[in-house]
Amino acid sequence: MKKSLLALSLGTFVLGIAEFIMPGISSFVAKDLGVTIPEAGYLISAYAFGVSFGAPVILLSVEKYRLKSVLMFLALLMMLGNLVSCFAPGYYTLMAGRFISGLPHGAYFGIGTIIASKLADKGKESSAIAIMVSGMTVANLIGVPVGTFLSNNFSWRVIFAFVGFISLIAVFGFKYLVPEVENEITERFRDRFKFLKHGAPWLVVGATFTGNCGILCMYSYINPILTDVAGFSADSLTYLMVVAGLGMVSGNLISGFICDKYPMGLVAGLVQLSAAIFLTVIWLFSPNPIIAVIFMFGCTFCLFALSSPQQLLIIQYGKGGEKIGGALVQIAFNVGNAVGAILGGLPIAFGKTPNVSASSGIPFELVGFGLFMYFYYRYEYGKKK
Repeated sequence: MKKSLLALSLGTFVLGIAEFIMPGISSFVAKDLGVTIPEAGYLISAYAFGVSFGAPVILLSVEKYRLKSVLMFLALLMMLGNLVSCFAPGYYTLMAGRFISGLPHGAYFGIGTIIASKLADKGKESSAIAIMVSGMTVANLIGVPVGTFLSNNFSWRVIFAFVGFISLIAVFGFKYLVPEVENEITERFRDRFKFLKHGAPWLVVGATFTGNCGILCMYSYINPILTDVAGFSADSLTYLMVVAGLGMVSGNLISGFICDKYPMGLVAGLVQLSAAIFLTVIWLFSPNPIIAVIFMFGCTFCLFALSSPQQLLIIQYGKGGEKIGGALVQIAFNVGNAVGAILGGLPIAFGKTPNVSASSGIPFELVGFGLFMYFYYRYEYGKKK
């Protein structure tokens, strides 16, 4: 495995903890800061809105710089946001820290995806991107459970300090392990948006939004679902987050392997249909602890099984605007997270049990399934892989 891809995965490891730590520690943050569970869920939305704002602004501001230098700048921004979160004296300062933490996310994926695809062996682009994304899945397998443990036994602030430190290590990893990749800017500014005249990128972006929105309606509130509905103790959350992380790791790796062999639109569509089924089961049967854990695993599997095809499809169908396309996918991903956290919190705010949040996500997954199926028949059907 190339060291450069491992360095890129370190960046996604940082982003993975920063993005996905809140569902596991929301109850602890809410108790410490004196806010409600839905209000703690809005901290997920703050990160997502940071991604949506930062991706286009940063990409268009730094496009003339070396890609490796931009990666180092983004890692320093990650460090700043997580340190602000660590030392936040109150709810709104923490929300600001979460927003800052999200700023580099979309730009990092937009640039990192291009670098990974250029460093990959021919025909292994999807697998190379899966390696880059694997840092995020490892974050969910190890970082999020550890953060949950530390939050339960010490303080939720410790995990943000840890992420800030790892961000600094990532700066040096990019400097010494990632080779220079030419920052190709051959088109005029407006020409870089020409790919958006076609339907394929919009289908990918739309399905990305619906897929993540649907799952995050439920996963944003996985802590109270597992404790208040399924009956697990707070101490067991550490181990349950490992199970969720295993779902993400396996979903990412298996999807990357399958998408190198089969049409990515078809694979992604079937994943979203599976997610709709899993959410339905969690909504109706999560008071059974075994069912809750099994189908939580299924949902996190689906969440990251979508990552590689989404990232590579936008590059393939975004010629001339690959960085913009990669950022758009991350914006769609995180706007989906933000909307999912808000919509999933509404039933809880109106007095429903937390498992009802899963029902809010089912229609989004079905719409995503339809979008990817249309994409498959319109752009992939009958073509050789």
